[in-house]
Amino acid sequence: MKFLLVSFCCLLAAAEQIVPLQPLAQQVRQLAEALDYLGEPLSPAEIAGIDKAIANPDENAAVLALEAILDPHVLAIVDINAESRVKVEQGAADPVVFEDGTRLFLVKVTNRAGVTAELKVASPNSGDVFRGSNGDSKPAIELTPHDAAERWADISLYHQPPMGKRLSGLALEYQILEVYSRDAGQRSAKVSFNVGQGSQDIGFRNEIEILFNAQPAATVTLHVKDENGQPGMASFVILDRLNRIYPARSKRLAPDFFFQPQIYRADGEQVRLPKGYYTVQFSGGPEYRSHTKEFAVNNSAPSTLDFQLQRWIDPSKYGWYSGDHHVHAAGCSHYMNPAEGVEPKDMIRQILGERLNIASVLTWGPDYYYQKQFFCAKDDPLSKPGRIMHYDLEVSGFPSSHAGHIVLLKLKDQDYPGTKRIEDWPTWDLPIFRWAKEQGAIVGFAHSGWGLQVMSPDLPSYEMPGFDGIGANEYIVDVTYPDTVDFISSVDTPYPWELNIWYHTLNVGFRTRIAGETDFPCIYDGRVGIGRTYAKVAGPLTYAAWLDALKAGRSYVSDGKTHLMDFNVNGTEVGSGASEVHLNAAGTVKVTLKAAAYLAETPNEAIRKLPYDERPYWDVERARIGDSREVPVEIVVNGRAVARKTILADGAVHPLEFMVPVEASSWIAARVLPAAHTNPLFVVVNAQPIRASRRSAEWCLNAVNQCWTQKSPRMSPADQVKGREAYDHAREVYRKLISESSHE
Repeated sequence: MKFLLVSFCCLLAAAEQIVPLQPLAQQVRQLAEALDYLGEPLSPAEIAGIDKAIANPDENAAVLALEAILDPHVLAIVDINAESRVKVEQGAADPVVFEDGTRLFLVKVTNRAGVTAELKVASPNSGDVFRGSNGDSKPAIELTPHDAAERWADISLYHQPPMGKRLSGLALEYQILEVYSRDAGQRSAKVSFNVGQGSQDIGFRNEIEILFNAQPAATVTLHVKDENGQPGMASFVILDRLNRIYPARSKRLAPDFFFQPQIYRADGEQVRLPKGYYTVQFSGGPEYRSHTKEFAVNNSAPSTLDFQLQRWIDPSKYGWYSGDHHVHAAGCSHYMNPAEGVEPKDMIRQILGERLNIASVLTWGPDYYYQKQFFCAKDDPLSKPGRIMHYDLEVSGFPSSHAGHIVLLKLKDQDYPGTKRIEDWPTWDLPIFRWAKEQGAIVGFAHSGWGLQVMSPDLPSYEMPGFDGIGANEYIVDVTYPDTVDFISSVDTPYPWELNIWYHTLNVGFRTRIAGETDFPCIYDGRVGIGRTYAKVAGPLTYAAWLDALKAGRSYVSDGKTHLMDFNVNGTEVGSGASEVHLNAAGTVKVTLKAAAYLAETPNEAIRKLPYDERPYWDVERARIGDSREVPVEIVVNGRAVARKTILADGAVHPLEFMVPVEASSWIAARVLPAAHTNPLFVVVNAQPIRASRRSAEWCLNAVNQCWTQKSPRMSPADQVKGREAYDHAREVYRKLISESSHE
């Protein structure tokens, strides 16, 4: 009987240790993804080993192989017994960190109780010591000199996506441990783990003492010169020979953002690095070539590095100035601790580093009451000549957000009349647009494609979208009121969804402009200016002058790597003379422009193979013809490409000329799809309005009806009456346009 009991207990223990491969494999994939995101990726050999292990039909052997790959990175092995008691022992990882920097380790968790609580780490040697990757300090509590000396580390578990905050309950999983060291040299830390009060094992067995070796860091001064030999700002991605990013993304504080691989440094600024060999990729934004330099840090003594930026194009020499009207200093990827987002001094570095001429930093729902202090109806004092930062407003996270997020630029007053809180604002867009326009603001819709999804990339499409998102949904109504909507935004959502509604409304005679935006750091958090508007400003560059050019349509949208300058028809340049070209009768017009683009000689398959509805939505790589370095420039008439020429995307500016037949009043634009698009010129034949498509007018009428089904239920009772009147007005406008349109 005793033998049988012992055998049964052994079998039970063995059964508890069986780990199913599929959930473990998925967790390991997430772990590898998180390590890569944080800048300490597993090696290519380790990734290959993981792939091989997961493909092994012998599940037990596969699990053992995965453990063999990950265990050398394990600093602590946490065991949770059947009673949920936690004990810990030190793992095989070498506890090497470095001064004023963060290193990542793994924690191996064997979970025999199937606990799904949060795994917590604690240390008396961990506290408010983190200086940040540019010497900035977190707010610190008052400490005695003894406690300050003992608290040399900042130790935490990484619980952001894709890593979960709670344990999965799987019998085996791995967590990521972040260890920041303030000091150099040998430092000891007591580290304990628990899964809630009372889970600690007896006799301090949930605690280990680890002797860390913190390698000293050297101060490296970066000297940056722009193309004119003047001191400048650049972006830097610094990697060691293990492809680890410096400063480590984990625990970065502003001005360095943890969600970006790059940092921004101006001439004479510094970075701290331990001894080793490094590769740095540096650039001044999409108008600059990216260069790589290798260097060594040999000891803790200060050293210097020189960097020369090199443009491939300067649109400002042609009078075209770049801008991103949609960036944020709070919400989405930004942190809320130790501050509610970041401050203007942090945002200006992004703008300078990407060489934006204009940037609108938009206060919005997240951290609204904190961030609105930076709005002053003037350029931010940190602005520089040719690099203007201006705080304005996105109505997002407000009661009207369901109708479409809207951007209000050049506001004088940021508070809607009669409101004290966000919740008091209108529940639809039209009254907000009218209030902003009364102030002289320039207004439009943000991330226009959301809610306007169509299944085909064909343009124009006659499929009816859901109108169930936060893009340019209520635009279909608001555009029927003159001088109410100045632009819809593009580049940050899939191009067929953005352009389709714009093409349809142009086809029936409306003249809304298009603008480019990034929605940083929400849709894109890699860099500001991924989506841009290039506007032509004749006199001194000011925020108001740039916005006036955008409103006039004297602009094109771009990924920053593609340019369509000086677009004109019969000598009339876009955005001048009301953008109108007059013909007495049908005929042929001459279209000219200057086109330029820049592509690497080798195709980037990681971008090319993506479907159009995966980021990056607009990128010149998607326009590449085969394996060549050529891209097509198309002339669009009433939404359809009627002429095409190719250019070599070598950075040179190519003058182009097209002869285009025009049968009736039409709009004409140029594009490199999906990378850049001009605003249209309007060819007026025999003084007749543009009524290019009855099908477009019918689509617009049906769109109003569809939009009403989605938006009206979320309008407040007080707004319902005026809302219905506005939608009825739009219906009447489109019925009239249908009757006036003879072309299908």
